[in-house]
Amino acid sequence: MAMSLMNLAAACAAGLVIGLERGWQLRDQREGGRVAGLRTFALTALFGGLLELLSTPPWHLHVFGGLLAVAALLARARGPDDGHHDRGMTTAMALLTAYALGALAGAGEPLLALGVATVVAVLLYTKPALHGWLRLIRPFELTAALQLLILSLVILPLLPDTGVGPYAAINPYRLWWMVVLLAALSLAGHLAMRITGPQRGLMLTGLLGALASSTAATLAISRRVREQAELVPVATAAILAACSIMFLRLLVVAALVQWTLLKGLALAFGVPGALLMLLAAVQWWRGEVSPDRIAAMDGAEPFGLAGILLFGGLLAASAVLVPLVVARAGSTGIYLLALVGGAGDVDPFALAVVHDLASARPGIDTELAIKALGLAGLSNTLVKAGIAMVVGGRRLGLQVAAGLALVGAVSAVALMV
Repeated sequence: MAMSLMNLAAACAAGLVIGLERGWQLRDQREGGRVAGLRTFALTALFGGLLELLSTPPWHLHVFGGLLAVAALLARARGPDDGHHDRGMTTAMALLTAYALGALAGAGEPLLALGVATVVAVLLYTKPALHGWLRLIRPFELTAALQLLILSLVILPLLPDTGVGPYAAINPYRLWWMVVLLAALSLAGHLAMRITGPQRGLMLTGLLGALASSTAATLAISRRVREQAELVPVATAAILAACSIMFLRLLVVAALVQWTLLKGLALAFGVPGALLMLLAAVQWWRGEVSPDRIAAMDGAEPFGLAGILLFGGLLAASAVLVPLVVARAGSTGIYLLALVGGAGDVDPFALAVVHDLASARPGIDTELAIKALGLAGLSNTLVKAGIAMVVGGRRLGLQVAAGLALVGAVSAVALMV
């Protein structure tokens, strides 16, 4: 008896939570003009709880009959369209949800019913904010988000978690998981750039854009400097910060895939990343350009489907090339592959090496992986100096190269330790 009373009280409370929000939103309507108010929601949820207590398993016919009765009453109460079709539909669905939550509480899940009722009330109350966010979403952002959901929730669970292909080097599940990880980082970096606002300038472009692609961030910054030469000091700091984020991002991704690399990579990636960030802070502090003069820059678009598939192809190719080169040329071949692969896109090579180490593939040990990853990162960093020189001009290129040369020397020493 006591438990049943508690469940019924929870059912009534769940209806009150949702009814409170609906009643407040529709408070300006005349009495009797609302589809349902505070009392109607509470009574509907309590009705669901009572019918659940009266029902007998396994069919619970009382609950289904009550649901049909509530739906019929709703249809009669709404009547013809009064110009508020969307509001009436939302309230109707909220009332049906309250009935279901009342039945859930009556079935012995009062806490779950109250929790879901709270979530429903929050969703209903935040309609203006949600609609405002919808208006701010750009088409390519929605496309990228939907693609990420398909990649992670549809394709990934279907892939086999076993090695296939030459040397059994390609594990479809693990490779695709890495693709999803990089795509998610790309989208997160883009959204962070938009939320923070482009007005904050080049430094945020370097810091947040590098979450998606430090090379793309360097290119965007260099293009802006070609248009506004007075931004060179700030742009130099932003590019150095982007390079720092690249090292730190690789450190995090590698540690997530194979945590045993964390200690070794802390020296190979952590030291250059920290030093680059320090140089960026000093250069930013010395910059003579007021932040108010920095023109707004749009963040780079997230990965499109073509970019994701290209990354997956590069990742698969690197996964095959790494054990092949190890078998044919040993560690020397891996180092050459690191220099060449890092010059283009360091992520596929780095993830392929980490994947092979995690799979305990012959010829790949922790020391070799750390040195190869360090060389790939160093190669990619030198390419950014070239981009700054060619796209941003001689002055920007020399300043970036000076900072990267110092970090390159430190990285070389760290790799030889």
